[in-house]
Amino acid sequence: MANKVLLLVFIIAICTTFVISDGKKKLHDDKDKDKGKGKGNGHGKDKHKNNGGLAINFYGENCPRAEEIVQTVTERHVSSNPDLPAKLLRVLFHDCFVRGCDGSVLLNSAKGSQSEKEASANRNLAGFEVVEDIKEEIEKECPDVVSCADILALATRDAVSLQYGRPLWEVPTGRRDGTTSLASEAEANLPSSFSKFPVLLNNFAIKGLSVRDLVALSGAHTIGVSRCNFVSSRLFNFTGKGDQDPSLNPSYADFLRTQCKGPSDATTTLELDPKSSLSFDNHYFQILKEHKGLFMSDAALLDDANARKITEEFLNSERFFDEFATSMEKMGAIGVLTGRQGQIRKQCTLVN
Repeated sequence: MANKVLLLVFIIAICTTFVISDGKKKLHDDKDKDKGKGKGNGHGKDKHKNNGGLAINFYGENCPRAEEIVQTVTERHVSSNPDLPAKLLRVLFHDCFVRGCDGSVLLNSAKGSQSEKEASANRNLAGFEVVEDIKEEIEKECPDVVSCADILALATRDAVSLQYGRPLWEVPTGRRDGTTSLASEAEANLPSSFSKFPVLLNNFAIKGLSVRDLVALSGAHTIGVSRCNFVSSRLFNFTGKGDQDPSLNPSYADFLRTQCKGPSDATTTLELDPKSSLSFDNHYFQILKEHKGLFMSDAALLDDANARKITEEFLNSERFFDEFATSMEKMGAIGVLTGRQGQIRKQCTLVN
């Protein structure tokens, strides 16, 4: 009898241990599953949680409403100016490709020194007022805490994402502001809309970005416009003989010539993505397939077999959104200043 009781106790102990262990295993399995769930763009892909010293919700303790203020002010501006998402995207790209994402593109020129704004590639940049308005609101609540570089990164994400009602990519924060801004560095570092593929690839590689990043980030041309003079050579005098670029769809070139007043037309604007320039989507890759990319740098993506294959992949909307998010997070971490580097500017246009 005693032996039977001991056997029963032994069996109960084994079963109890198995249940507890199995419960722990299930909990860990669920946690592991959660780790794979994307929180930012809903595409279920692991995100960069700590890029270059940046972190999600960096201001959670010392300025908990910072990102809420950014979103509110950004939405107010975009609701009255639907062109702003494209403009802010361009400002962010031009910031990150010169000295990294340090807000240097926001600085005004100082005595005896031209800032990045004065570079020929930056003279048409717009949307600075959004960053300045956000900075003013945040300073009222959390003085000297939130950087202009972070405000630009967050406002860009929120402006582009507004049509979807959810963030399309995550923005780890913690950037600090740079104190140097030189037009000469912008001229040397910014990719050109006239560049051929090898030059573009090298521009991106220097910044630690791959050919996939190049193609994905070029997808930003799904929104926005350009002036005729940036494409006039493709339309009116490609080889100096009054011809057009043979890589441009002939019927589309004919249409563009009806819109532009001539080779020197610097006022008329053209959609980068015909009939879809206010909607952030993957339609850009459809027009590339039809050889209707507006810039030489757009057409250049079809000159390389690998890049061309990626443009075809991005005809799948989910694939494009997923990889655009990843590339934006990579770009947003280029050369960031963190910790005690740089400063938190009191005004985005001036060094403290």
